[in-house]
Amino acid sequence: MILDIYKDALEYSAQDWIKLVILGVICLFSFLLLPIFLITGYNYRVINNAVHAIINGRDPLPDFDDLISMFVDGVKVVIVQIGYLIVPVVVFLIFAFIAVNVDVMASSALMVIGCIITFALVVAACLMSQMGICHMAYNEGAFSKAFALAEIKEVIDEIGWFECIITYIGLIIITVVLSGVVSTLIWLIFTVFGLSTAILGADPTGVFIIGILLNSAISMFIVGPYLSIFNSRSIGLLYTMQ
Repeated sequence: MILDIYKDALEYSAQDWIKLVILGVICLFSFLLLPIFLITGYNYRVINNAVHAIINGRDPLPDFDDLISMFVDGVKVVIVQIGYLIVPVVVFLIFAFIAVNVDVMASSALMVIGCIITFALVVAACLMSQMGICHMAYNEGAFSKAFALAEIKEVIDEIGWFECIITYIGLIIITVVLSGVVSTLIWLIFTVFGLSTAILGADPTGVFIIGILLNSAISMFIVGPYLSIFNSRSIGLLYTMQ
């Protein structure tokens, strides 16, 4: 089932390259901060489609319409993500505060324990927040449903904590491998061109500069948006496994 989710999400994300470029353009201006909410809002639309869909259902990618609604959804998603991270942050700060007020040996031990506990809480918080966002989407965008902890835990219990964690690990691996492979291929191609140019006695600097720019452009406008949609689609379909 997990492999079916990946297959669906990989195909789904590649069906409309124009929308990938549009999302990439929005990402380009994310340094202005406000576009970040449009990005998270669009990913929320992807999740919303997925939680009401079936695997290999051939749903179209969401449109970039009603930007105000998309922006509001993005704000809600960011608030949910931050909300779930409050507990791990507070726990880490408590351990850090205690650690600076004890001797060196006890301080080191406390920080190690604190980091381990914080890491476990971060993993749980990320899983809960993603399922919370899916739960919110499934319940017609009801913001309170994103923090309905008992309901969300029940959803994860039905799917299986192991299956959820394995799915997330798989998403991380696929994301890293795909981005790495694309970037490496581009570098290899332009390295060959550059070396060939140098062998012919010309200055290869221009070739390498073009390679850097092209690599950045493909990552920004194609690979990044593609992987963003892929992850959102996968998370939404995972929710439907309950």
